[in-house]
Amino acid sequence: MKPVLLAVVIGASGLQGAVKVKTFTASSEALAGYGALQDKNGKAYSITAFRPGKPGEAVISFAGITTREAAEGLKGTELFIARDALPETAEEEFYHADLIGLEAQDSEGRVIGKVAAIHNYGAGDIIEIVRSDGDSVLLAFTRETVPTIDIPGGRVVVAVPEDDEENDHVE
Repeated sequence: MKPVLLAVVIGASGLQGAVKVKTFTASSEALAGYGALQDKNGKAYSITAFRPGKPGEAVISFAGITTREAAEGLKGTELFIARDALPETAEEEFYHADLIGLEAQDSEGRVIGKVAAIHNYGAGDIIEIVRSDGDSVLLAFTRETVPTIDIPGGRVVVAVPEDDEENDHVE
């Protein structure tokens, strides 16, 4: 199964190797309960100290990271956990990682592309769909835009906005 992104290192904190992370868990405190985290190459990071920071952030110390320089070297490191280490989801719930790779179809069943990512730039979730020609389509990830999520069926249904060529210019 695909690993699930739980946090990303956003910088060093202090002089003794602690790092500040942006968390993608329901609460920042939940991050400490998952045990060792891994980077994209499979390197494990064992948490030795944890304290919550601003909302959506935490300060963490890892075993073996004892200097500010070592902590600064981790900036940008994405931290994952195995999908099967996470609790099962309730009906109508899912992890964003469960959607990556699903086929995106329109309401007629025509293939639009594949789900590449779910982003959040601060104003809400955005679903990124990569079309067969390599172009990406970014849409608001709402029930109106994505009315059907069928993980066992390997697809999402997307309400594709209509092109309005007459208004495709700036006045």
